[in-house]
Amino acid sequence: MGCLEGTLERITYYNEETLFLVARLCCEHDVVNTIIGNMPRLAVGERLIVQGEWFQHKDFGRQFKVEKYEVIRPQSEKGIRNFLASGLLKGVGPSTAAKIVDYFGLDALSVIEKEPQRLCEIAGIGAKKAATISESLAERQEVMRVMIFLQGYGVSTGYATRIYRKYGDDTVAKVSENPYRLAEDVFGIGFKTADKISLEMGLAHDSPHRIRAALLFLLREAQDEGHVFLPVELLLQKTGQILLSEAHSLPEEAVQKQLERLVREGDLVEELSSEGAAVYQPALWYAERYAAAKLLELASQQLSLRSLSLNQLEADQIKLASAQREAVRMAMETGLLVITGGPGTGKTTTIRSLLALFLQHGLEVMLAAPTGRAAKRMTEASGVEAKTIHRLLEYTQVEGEGFTFQRNEERPLKAHVVIVDEVSMVDLSLFCSLLKAIPLSCKLVLVGDMDQLPSVGPGNVLRDIIASGAVPVVKLDMVFRQSGESGIIANAHLVNSGQMPDISGEARDFFFINESEPEKILDAILALCSRRLPNYKNNDAIDDIQVLSPMRRNLLGVDNLNIRLQAELNQPHPAKTELRGRGPTFRLGDKVMQVRNNYQKEVFNGDMGRISFINQDDGELVVRYPDVSGAREVTYDQAELDELSLSYAVSVHKSQGSEYPVVILPVVTQHYILLQRNLLYTAITRAKEMVVLIGTKKAMAIAVRNNKVEARYTRLAARLAEKR
Repeated sequence: MGCLEGTLERITYYNEETLFLVARLCCEHDVVNTIIGNMPRLAVGERLIVQGEWFQHKDFGRQFKVEKYEVIRPQSEKGIRNFLASGLLKGVGPSTAAKIVDYFGLDALSVIEKEPQRLCEIAGIGAKKAATISESLAERQEVMRVMIFLQGYGVSTGYATRIYRKYGDDTVAKVSENPYRLAEDVFGIGFKTADKISLEMGLAHDSPHRIRAALLFLLREAQDEGHVFLPVELLLQKTGQILLSEAHSLPEEAVQKQLERLVREGDLVEELSSEGAAVYQPALWYAERYAAAKLLELASQQLSLRSLSLNQLEADQIKLASAQREAVRMAMETGLLVITGGPGTGKTTTIRSLLALFLQHGLEVMLAAPTGRAAKRMTEASGVEAKTIHRLLEYTQVEGEGFTFQRNEERPLKAHVVIVDEVSMVDLSLFCSLLKAIPLSCKLVLVGDMDQLPSVGPGNVLRDIIASGAVPVVKLDMVFRQSGESGIIANAHLVNSGQMPDISGEARDFFFINESEPEKILDAILALCSRRLPNYKNNDAIDDIQVLSPMRRNLLGVDNLNIRLQAELNQPHPAKTELRGRGPTFRLGDKVMQVRNNYQKEVFNGDMGRISFINQDDGELVVRYPDVSGAREVTYDQAELDELSLSYAVSVHKSQGSEYPVVILPVVTQHYILLQRNLLYTAITRAKEMVVLIGTKKAMAIAVRNNKVEARYTRLAARLAEKR
């Protein structure tokens, strides 16, 4: 195995997904070598010792493939300046880096490490910032130690920063004690990585500890795919497959024995029914049973409000169709009601009618929706403030308990009526928390479109409740919007009924561009966003136009669309500061999306905003998010940038609960695996003013015909039906 030592001169290519690096390493006597390998993000100016092998690439010549590496301190002022300016340390950008090196020279890193208070001698650096810089350098050095530790077991060190953030100085001890905890604790690390570390550490292939870890992992993975449980036979089969190797296999009896132990010790729950045995994580088993029992209890309450007059409501110029009248009548008489219907069928009018009626009689009504965007839309449509479910239930951090809902069975909501919109987006766990806060004296009205894509989290709550036949349901099926003339609404209903949309071009708000070549489709999307649509309807290219895509990868996937749209719509300019994240480069004015729930900042997966400020010195940016009350600004530091992604294009799943003036959707056979009717239907219904589909009729026909809604393992409908 060969060895090189040198300074990282240039990063030619880096893929954040695969961690694949191509870089130029300046070695002794200014000899520059090309190195390649899978490594976490490094910085120009860092000094490396790399071990690996030389090989001859047919196109790019002689290269050094890195198997192991170690980062050592840069030894020149230029190297130190580049390292400090790399964005790897909190509170240090290019300007601050230059000031530190100009003042302390080659001693800069030693001062930061051992005498951080001396940084305050530099104008603009206070005690707090000095401490932040010093702590960040110490963390970076500890991360390097973790990387070396992991390299010793032959695994990629790309997730070392995340591991260290989770475990801190206890990283090596905790990973050594139980590597499988990585799959549960650290975002982005799966079972295979943890299993590889365990086997390298000497754990036996048939170890009971390994089998139990696989069982628990597969249940968590199933939850991420939307399942509430897995059938026993399927779980045993999957476990045998994930633990199988060329040299070793496991008898099913060994897996069964460890499953029984996990059930016996309370780590899993096994439940028998007429459909067979099912294995749950305890929290989801409890949530499903609780939800079924509470729904039936609410439905049985006779909370009649006969004194409220529907005639009086209609005398106030709110005219209702028969199904809407029935919804209002039932809401006055029952403790629980589900109102469902497609776009333009009057769900919003029905909510406004209920709200007006209840408020006229002095009742306390609370409105909620699962996301900030959906709550904002509900507020605008009703004229009454709607909250996210998390805010309604006062989700906050409690010392010693972490984040919890403050509204629950012991401290229920003080309301006569709670109306929740976009219930198709609500997963089982959140729905259970909501039900806990609803007192039996309160009416609960659930509103949503059961034909939309299901929730990202486990369960299929709205569809299951309706399918059970156990609670009152009113289906709105008459199209009202624009007197039925909207091409968006008409075509959404055609798609939902299994028919091809009308692409004749007669509708002024629904267009189809026939194109089969992905490169030309991409060019058309860029032209539509940057020129054609802004000129045609005076749309804002960034705020009003939303590109949706079924997939993340390939030419017309979300990732590439965002790179190309950013370059087209928010081009680099001296006045636009930039900040490099682990993935994209963020630029002032960019449209971005929060991709993970952050309860401390009160921003949630799917929230979209615009970058309003970037501080390159401190490595911070500010995102301005639309809010029910107007807008609010949220600050992110360098280490938190992986919570953001560009959102000029988003996946159809991420668009749920939102409406955009204009939606553009590529519909191509390259997305075959995700061409489904409910996905096309969901995408179309996100648009308020215009839909533009670009692709082929063949791809559209595949989507329309494919009504195989991906089955989710859930027993909520069965539990409700059994006990009604």
